[in-house]
Amino acid sequence: MTSPAPHRLSRADVRTLLLATLGGALEFYDFVIFVYFTGVIGTNFFPASTPDWLRQVQTYGIFAAGYLARPLGGILMAHFGDREGRKRMFTLSVLLMALPTLAIGLLPTYGGAGLLAPLLLLFLRVLQGAAIGGEVPGAWVFVAEHLPARRLGLACGTLTGGLTLGILLGSLMAGMLNRTLSGEELLDWGWRIPFVAGGVFGLVAVRLRAWLEETPLFEELRRERALAAQAPLRIVLRSHRPAVALSMVMTWVLTAGIVVVILMTPALLKGFGVDARTALTANSLATLGLTLGCLSAGVLADRFGYQRVFAIGCLSLAIAVELLYRGVLIDRSLLLPLYALAGTLTGVIALVPVMMVRSFPTAVRFTGLSFSYNAAYAVFGGITPPLVAGLAKLDRLAPAHYVAGVAVIGAVIGLVLATRKSPDAAGLPQVAA
Repeated sequence: MTSPAPHRLSRADVRTLLLATLGGALEFYDFVIFVYFTGVIGTNFFPASTPDWLRQVQTYGIFAAGYLARPLGGILMAHFGDREGRKRMFTLSVLLMALPTLAIGLLPTYGGAGLLAPLLLLFLRVLQGAAIGGEVPGAWVFVAEHLPARRLGLACGTLTGGLTLGILLGSLMAGMLNRTLSGEELLDWGWRIPFVAGGVFGLVAVRLRAWLEETPLFEELRRERALAAQAPLRIVLRSHRPAVALSMVMTWVLTAGIVVVILMTPALLKGFGVDARTALTANSLATLGLTLGCLSAGVLADRFGYQRVFAIGCLSLAIAVELLYRGVLIDRSLLLPLYALAGTLTGVIALVPVMMVRSFPTAVRFTGLSFSYNAAYAVFGGITPPLVAGLAKLDRLAPAHYVAGVAVIGAVIGLVLATRKSPDAAGLPQVAA
C-alpha cells in the first residue's frame, strides 16, 4: 500500500535536489557561455575578410554542432546509466564538459593558428555537446527516482530552474565583461575569462556529484536482477514508440523557448536598435524570471495537474513572446518588463521532463528519455539558430512567430492529454503507508 506523499521533502531529498541542481547549473553555464560571445568568437576564429553575416552564420553553426553531438553522447551515457548506474554517468558528464570548456579558453585564434583554430573550436564544441547530452536527461531521471512521485513537478521544476540558473550565470558574466572591458580588451583576451572560469566551475561540479548516492529505484532493480536484458535502446524503439514521439514534440517546445527566447534574443535585438549592454541586462532579468517560472510551473503542476498547467503556460508564452517583439518594435523602453514576462512564462518548459519521466519504465527510463530528448534537440536545436537568424533578416518579428507557433502546438497536446487518463507514474518513488 502507498499513501500520498507529504508536502515537505525529507532532508535527504532536499540535499539530493540541491546538489544535483547546483551541479547542473555549473555544467549548463559551460555549455551556453559560447552563445553570449558569438560576435567576439566569430571575429577571432574566422578570417577578417569574411562578411559579417557569413561570420555570424558560421559561428552559430559551430554553436549548433554541440546540439548535433548530443544524441551520441546522450545515448551512450544512457545505455550505461540503465545498465551500470545513474550516478556514475551523472558524474562523468560534468568532467567531459569541464575539460573542453577550459580548453576553449586556452585556444589559439585564427591569427595564430589559421584554419586549425576554428577546427579545434568545432571539435571541443562537439565534446561539450556529447557531455550535455548525458547531463540533462540524466539529471531529470536522477531526481525523479529519488523524490516522491507526488512531488515530481517540484523536483523537475527545481532542477530545470537550476539549469536555467546556469544560463543566468552566463548572462551575468557576459554583462559584467561588457561593462568593465573595452571592446578591444574583450576581443584580445577578455573573451577567454568565462571559458576558463567555466572549466573551474565544472571541476567543482564533479566534486559535488561525488556526494550523491545512487537512486533507490536503480538499486532495487539491480538487487532483483531486473535490469534490461537487451540493449535498452532496442527495447525503447520496439516497445515505447508513442512515448518517444510525445517526448520529441515536447522537446521541440523546450528548444523554442530556450534557444530563441533566452539565448538568441539578445543578439537579435540589435535589429531593433538595442545596444549590447541593454540587451544583456534585459536578458539577465528574463533568465531570472525563467528560473522562477520553472519553480512556479513545477509547484502548480503538483497542485493542479501538469497537463492543464502546461497547456495554459504554452498559450501564455505564445502571447508574451509576440508582445515582446512587437512591443520593442514600437517602443524600446518596453524591453525590460516585456522580456522579463516572456522569460518567466518560458518556465513552462519545466513540465516537459515531467511528461517524459512518466512515459518510460525504470529499466529503460534513462535511455528512453535521453534518446527522445537528444534526438529532437539535435534536429530542432541544431536548425533553429541559423533558421531563425535567417528569417529575422526578412522579418524582425519572425522569431516571435516561430516560438508562438511551436507553443500553440504544445498547448494543443497538453489539452489533449488533459482529456485522457493521466499516465501512471509507474516505477517512481512512493511513500510507504
